Amino acid sequence: MEQTEQTTKDQIYIIDDAKWDELIEITHGAAAVCYQCGVCTATCPWGIVKDETVSVRKFMRQAQLGIDNGSEQLWLCTTCAQCDASCPRGVVISDVFRGLRQVAWDHGKPEEGLPSVLWSVFWNQNPWSQAPSQRFAWAKDLDLPSFDPENHEILFYVGCTASFDKRAQKVSRSLVQILNAAGISFGVLGDDEPCCGESVLNVGHKPYFLEIVDETMKVFQERGVTKFLTVSPHCYDVFKNHYPQMDGFEPVHYTQYLAVLIDEGRLKFEKKLKHKVTFQDPCYLARHNNESQAPRKVLGAIPGITLEEMENNASDTLCCGGGGGRMFLETAAGERFSDLRVDDALYTKADILVTACPACISCLEDSVKSKKLKDFAVMDVAELGAQALRAK
Repeated sequence: MEQTEQTTKDQIYIIDDAKWDELIEITHGAAAVCYQCGVCTATCPWGIVKDETVSVRKFMRQAQLGIDNGSEQLWLCTTCAQCDASCPRGVVISDVFRGLRQVAWDHGKPEEGLPSVLWSVFWNQNPWSQAPSQRFAWAKDLDLPSFDPENHEILFYVGCTASFDKRAQKVSRSLVQILNAAGISFGVLGDDEPCCGESVLNVGHKPYFLEIVDETMKVFQERGVTKFLTVSPHCYDVFKNHYPQMDGFEPVHYTQYLAVLIDEGRLKFEKKLKHKVTFQDPCYLARHNNESQAPRKVLGAIPGITLEEMENNASDTLCCGGGGGRMFLETAAGERFSDLRVDDALYTKADILVTACPACISCLEDSVKSKKLKDFAVMDVAELGAQALRAK
């Protein structure tokens, strides 16, 4: 009898008017139009790898009622936006999850491990606990010029991951090779490059993110930055969709920029590569920003490359598992989306799994290593492009 009473008690929710007001304000009432069809829960990729998927519908209903759901499932969301794309009412569910996470921060209940990420951004200007003085160490031998709006047509915004992660640094160096080969006048901000704050936004600390926006925009304005390219789709997305949009402010993902250079005849890949590849569309490029053609245009311009598509591609891509702060949290073996994505790639008989996102590279390479695969590589579009430049 006691157990039954306790079970019943656990299923009772008390609606708090003050908390309801707080949730509605933080989420901008986005959950209000949800009519509980459950498509979001059905399409959540966690259902593929877990016995019990994330009940997105439950989170949405509780957000409508002003009920604070502080369960661990809140932190599983990778903000991949598969639910956003599938919602028949057009609800931006990923924004609701960010809002619910902000409530958790406000109440001192963030997921263990995430406060250290924010402290690292605060002290080091990057989420990777790396010394800020090392931000530009990856390019110490490249003699890259400091950005000058009078002399450079574009800023190369490297971003935290492509500056500090040793694997992603290879992508940055490859992109420098390509830009130089195309004769592009570009500059960098070097050690003065600010963090874009993407990781802070997606783990749900909106107030601190807005502080970062102010500081970053101040640097950009002082340096005369208008058009700039990013390595990471996450940086591109946050600049495009979460920063104030002023006249002349134009972020582009590097694959978009290279695609334009190809169309204009300014960039040509002349060395033939003999590879069959498949492409992993990053969620923050294909789904959040409806861009799936630019990376394929770049791959298509490389002689000798054959592209074999995986079943889930373009805006229907399967998340690698690295978004929404999941890069900083542990994901149990057997529950990693990247394992499934590597299996999908192997099914195409490709010898290289190509992507255009540092987070995807990290997750996919971990899965390749765990599967102990040989003669199968994970590469970035920029790395393949650099290989196809005609050596002088």
